Amino acid sequence: MRIPAHAVCTAIRDDIVSGVFEPGSRLTEEVLARRYGVSRVPVREALRTLESEGFVTTRRHAGACVAEPTEQEAADLLEMRMLLEPLAASRAARRRTDAHLKVLRGLVRLGQERAGRGQGEDLRALGGWFHETLAQASASPGLIALLTQLRHKVAWMFVVDAPARPAESWSERGAIVDAVARGDAERARALAAVHADRALAAYRPRRRPVSTSQRAVNMSGARH
Repeated sequence: MRIPAHAVCTAIRDDIVSGVFEPGSRLTEEVLARRYGVSRVPVREALRTLESEGFVTTRRHAGACVAEPTEQEAADLLEMRMLLEPLAASRAARRRTDAHLKVLRGLVRLGQERAGRGQGEDLRALGGWFHETLAQASASPGLIALLTQLRHKVAWMFVVDAPARPAESWSERGAIVDAVARGDAERARALAAVHADRALAAYRPRRRPVSTSQRAVNMSGARH
């Protein structure tokens, strides 16, 4: 069975984001093919995709390496995400479906419940799903793809602290959903901008420890 390049790309990207492959480290086709249990062809295609996304760079005499973003590049990416999420909220107010609205309201309800119980890890995951669903509700493929890529890169470059007042953070998200439900695009954009601005304080540049894990990965269960 041929493992598709996009599955290999996802696996390599996940390992870069999680710190298995550190910034500056070499990514040789042979080693990666062995690690993921695939041929070198999908690895080569995946590396080209990751280079276009900014996760990988090609160096003379060294080949493919994990990119080493500067502090300014990291700050710029975070700022772009903070600008684009309000745009997604605005478009969601015009284009969302009832299914999107149901999911968003469900996530807010769960977030508020978990915030009351102090379940920080659950809140992190729920927050990610909320913003992903809000982007999907924008029904703008280009914007969705860009925000997805930015989320991956921000997770790679930053550690996100738990909000000091998680209940307030979820109340803000609830207000965004109310505006989206009413079709009030300007209100949704304004609320999302305030929420994004307040969240900015929770981001800290990530300092990666030396990774000792290079365990083998079997890609035979990769989804097509």
